[in-house]
Amino acid sequence: MAIKFNRSQTFSTNGTVTAAGLHNLIDGTDIYQALITDQPSLTAVDPADSILIADASLTAGDAPRQTTVSNLFDDALSGGTYTGLNLTGALTFGTATGNRTVSTSATITTGTIPNLTAGTTTSTAATITTGTIPTLTAGTTTGTAGIFTSGTVATLNSTTGTIGNLSTTLAGDMTISQGTATVGTRVAVLNTAQQYSRAHNFAATALTITSGTVPWDLSQNQVATLTVTTNSTMNTPTNPQAGSTYVMIVTQGTGGSNTLSFSTAYKFPSGTVPSLSTGSSQVDVLSFVSNGTVLYGVSSQNFS
Repeated sequence: MAIKFNRSQTFSTNGTVTAAGLHNLIDGTDIYQALITDQPSLTAVDPADSILIADASLTAGDAPRQTTVSNLFDDALSGGTYTGLNLTGALTFGTATGNRTVSTSATITTGTIPNLTAGTTTSTAATITTGTIPTLTAGTTTGTAGIFTSGTVATLNSTTGTIGNLSTTLAGDMTISQGTATVGTRVAVLNTAQQYSRAHNFAATALTITSGTVPWDLSQNQVATLTVTTNSTMNTPTNPQAGSTYVMIVTQGTGGSNTLSFSTAYKFPSGTVPSLSTGSSQVDVLSFVSNGTVLYGVSSQNFS
């Protein structure tokens, strides 16, 4: 058995034991570590379990004070500073500020996380059910990655991995700088045959006559309107795209009989340039298809 007490008071064999000597037997005793290490170990600690604490306000001759495990951790964790704290279980209550590192996973039920960065994880990563994350940066994940079921992510930076289902009302732009985006049936895409289920249209651009000439920037719109108020000439159009179709709705101005000529970039059947309807407010519709340089057109006239 390990020595638990060091007795500074000794008694000689068959000697006389005085009252003062008995006092000294206790007063001069030092308690060794074996007094604790030889005791049965507790495998689990209940919050109501009692322990002894040497109150900092006591003197050396005062006895220690009793407190519970719950009181110890409630007071110490709320008022102390811990520079190397690692949690292997779940943090379910309280307010956490500053940096927290969790080795495998973290479950956060409420609150605000100013900046959450996930490193390499091999198990289920962070699950966040509510709250606001201004910036969420995901690193490399080899298991089930982070699950964000509700709340607001102001900035989502995902350098690798898969977002299975992203449903959002964007206040700004979404940019995919690398990789391939696969889009469902309700978004128009460039490389997939689709059928529109609702009407789509071009907003008509009004062309303006400047010193008897009419410029037409085809990149602005594929449908244009022009009211002819004087004899005018269509300039060579800019930014034509091969395979694109363009429509120009021409209205004869007040008084009528204004003419419209065309640059050589416009071609018509048999080389015959159509003449506008001459009546005031009469409408002609000119339709074109481009090879990237020339606009080939036909005219439907006299919509009065």
